[in-house]
Amino acid sequence: MKLPGQGDFESSDAHENARSEEPDSGLGPGPGLNRPSGIHIGESQGSKDPLLFIQLNELLGWPQALEWRETGRWLLFEEKLDMGAGRWSAPHVPTLELPSLQKLRSLLAEGIVLLDCQAQSLLELVEQVVSGESLSPELRGQLQALLLQRPQHHIRTMGIRPCRESSAFRKASRDEDAPLKHRNPLRQKLPAGAEAAAVLAGELGFLEQPLGAFVRLRNPIVLEPLTEVILPSRFFCLLLGPPTLGRSYHEMGRAAAVLLSDPQFQWSVRRASHLRDLLAALDAFLQEVTALPPGRWDRTARIPPPKYLPSQHKRLPSKLQEVTSLSRQNGALAEDKHHHGPHTPIPELQRTGRLFGGLIQDVRRKACWYTSDFLDALHPQCLSAVFYIYLATVTNAITFGGLLGDATEGAQGVLESFLGTAVAGAAFCLMAGQPLTILSSTGPVLVFERLLFSFSRDYSLDYLPFRLWVGIWVAAFCLALVATEASLLVRYFTRFTEEGFCALISLIFIYDAVGKMLNLIRAYPIQRPGSSAYGCFCQYPGTGGNASEWTSAKLKDTEDILSVSGLVNASFLPPSECIQQGGHLRGPSCHTMPDIAFFSLLLFFTSFLCAIALKHVKNSRFFPSVVRKVLGDFSSVLAILLGCGLDAFLGLATPKLLVPTEFKPTLPGRGWLVSPFGANPWWLSVAAALPALLLSILIFMDQQITAVILNRAEYRLQKGAGFHLDLFCVAVLMLFTSALGLPWYVSATVISLAHIDSLRRESNACVPGEAPNFLGIREQRLTGLVVFILTGVSIFLAPVLKFIPMPVLYGIFLYMGVAALSSIQFVKRVQLLLMPRKHQPDMLFLRHVPLSRVHLFTAIQLACLGLLWLLGLVAIRKALEWVFSPQELLWLDELMPEEEETIPENRSEPEHLFSGNDSEDSELMYQPKAPEINISVN
Repeated sequence: MKLPGQGDFESSDAHENARSEEPDSGLGPGPGLNRPSGIHIGESQGSKDPLLFIQLNELLGWPQALEWRETGRWLLFEEKLDMGAGRWSAPHVPTLELPSLQKLRSLLAEGIVLLDCQAQSLLELVEQVVSGESLSPELRGQLQALLLQRPQHHIRTMGIRPCRESSAFRKASRDEDAPLKHRNPLRQKLPAGAEAAAVLAGELGFLEQPLGAFVRLRNPIVLEPLTEVILPSRFFCLLLGPPTLGRSYHEMGRAAAVLLSDPQFQWSVRRASHLRDLLAALDAFLQEVTALPPGRWDRTARIPPPKYLPSQHKRLPSKLQEVTSLSRQNGALAEDKHHHGPHTPIPELQRTGRLFGGLIQDVRRKACWYTSDFLDALHPQCLSAVFYIYLATVTNAITFGGLLGDATEGAQGVLESFLGTAVAGAAFCLMAGQPLTILSSTGPVLVFERLLFSFSRDYSLDYLPFRLWVGIWVAAFCLALVATEASLLVRYFTRFTEEGFCALISLIFIYDAVGKMLNLIRAYPIQRPGSSAYGCFCQYPGTGGNASEWTSAKLKDTEDILSVSGLVNASFLPPSECIQQGGHLRGPSCHTMPDIAFFSLLLFFTSFLCAIALKHVKNSRFFPSVVRKVLGDFSSVLAILLGCGLDAFLGLATPKLLVPTEFKPTLPGRGWLVSPFGANPWWLSVAAALPALLLSILIFMDQQITAVILNRAEYRLQKGAGFHLDLFCVAVLMLFTSALGLPWYVSATVISLAHIDSLRRESNACVPGEAPNFLGIREQRLTGLVVFILTGVSIFLAPVLKFIPMPVLYGIFLYMGVAALSSIQFVKRVQLLLMPRKHQPDMLFLRHVPLSRVHLFTAIQLACLGLLWLLGLVAIRKALEWVFSPQELLWLDELMPEEEETIPENRSEPEHLFSGNDSEDSELMYQPKAPEINISVN
């Protein structure tokens, strides 16, 4: 279609020889060629028209053996039949030659146009078309027989090889054809009510003048031989003529098919009543065509479909645009007044003015959905969601449990992580306002646990009792926030706040992963020739041997591994060289211990790179879509399995995950209930309020930012949010986990987004080149509940978990940080600081905001991140309105809610907000589309 643009072609006053079976069809003639006349202003564009499948059949073989062969098909985009390869091309945006459109217009103006034709079969249709031509009876009979000839279709059926119909197959009965036709996978992708259009084009030697015909059937009928998909046909277009140089009729046929695939042209033609209406619709199409200069692009290149289709609203006639915009505004205003009144926030974020008023409203709102939260889970999709989220939850519990045990020196560990995840997560799924949320340990809370343990160790405090009082104070502070409806502050969370918090979490992940590996290298030094720090156990014949201190502390008994020094087998080294190489003598052989630091780094980078690679497979061109989705979704699990397999295959003595062999706390000598004081002084219970205040801020930000992301409008959640109820549940669970010495839990953004992604409801029918229509999320409580019950049962996997190397978990931790950091716009803007202007990518905000202002906005975000002003992010974002204009903040961040309410028409019509020639770019920002759920964003 050459993409929308400008171009002007004058319309000639062609004589009208259209013949309609109905006198006028009630639409009436239009005023001229500037607007299709048969269009009612009040009708909605394209919303009620069925999808149209267009097929191009080309006449080939002149003058030897003429035959019709399918060469192209259209739904939203074009698919060409690559004759040599015998397959359909990928869907692509069609490009046309301008002369073909001009010739098509001339041919239709001089040809036959039948609107509301009442033909009931292909034979009747062909007779009406042929009877209008001034041909001899003999030539008319030849033309009629040629048009009734069955074309060759290229059908890829399910379970058999792609085939072309042979002459014997064409002679088969209709009953024999039906099973093959119904197995056409294209038919299964078309929605109910779809219609077909057949375009026939080619060169015919016995014609002296071009023959053009355009037919719109009043009642669509099945013209079975013409199209590969058995659908009722609405349009029929015939373009024939004497042989010419080039492929002019082929291009005219493509032009006719592209016109019919255009929503605006199709809408106009369906309502046209005269020839001038048809020509006016074609002229309107020509006025939006963009011409690409010759020699500046590859004409054989196929333009891939855009990710999101632009709005068709701006292509409507000006009067229709005004009526449609007015009706939309009136409808939106009426709905707003009926539900909430003008300029009021959503019900979940309305202030009640009473203590715990927001919590009470959340409970009342969610109570009516409680039964359906379980009934709606009775769907096969929920089974796959349970399996996927269970693996992700177990992986997260293993990773954070191992890191928590290392951070607290065994005060907490994997067993506590599994038990806490199961109990807290199941309770949250039963009571929460948003049950799609998955509770888990998070990076900021893990860092706080490490700092709290370090403080307790440095000042000789009993860690778990001190931690209990911190948890009690945090629960009290969170309950105070719930009572005062502090969750209303989420209305002011924009991209500025979310990206700052996301960047902090990502950097924490990366810092912890790299720091743990550096500590491991210090504990197991890399072996160098001449160094005394060998990772070996030296034993001499007839004498006892002692391991070095770090080896005895860190390594368990392992099988001796034969290693190779250079190209010489180490087992045959003489005693002097054996000892020099860090080996030990056992009988006549020399045995060496592998370099633990080196192999730990190998496992670290293997798991990290494997997770990154598998994640990218999801968007690659390799493997079927189902395989790509599985590899991408389970990248972390597969990376852990690969690292464990490599470690087991090589028999490495790398540090392993410490798990208890019995169902009891990891720390020896303590019970499940934590003593309130232990060895700590009484006043420490009061002093714990200070670190608890910091943790309360951290939990509030972590919990509510995740809640804001999960409850965005683009996810089309029908049962509402529960910001106050969710924070209340987190506060209660904070008290419970503190009393049992279990880890603290808040909403985990990564796994929660993965949970939502696994419950997406999409349309089953989608045409080639078009993504499935997003219908919403399957909202229920059962998948999360089952996931956490299975996680609790997984406690008995301790005999298996002890074989997981810690470097593998560190690699997954690094992957989580890098993946989250690389997926936010903040990082892209940071990269612009180091990028010359000519090498900068073509980002939308760079078209509308000066580069200096982009750098200033990024610098402010960097300063906030460097100073860790988490609580101040919202206030700083509010202050930025004095520095940046609303237009700049709209592109770099988001408008605050109250600003959005003051410019609703600007949000729907961005061309009024932004001046210049790039209004089509700003329009793309406001297109309704399915949410992009990036499960790597934390």
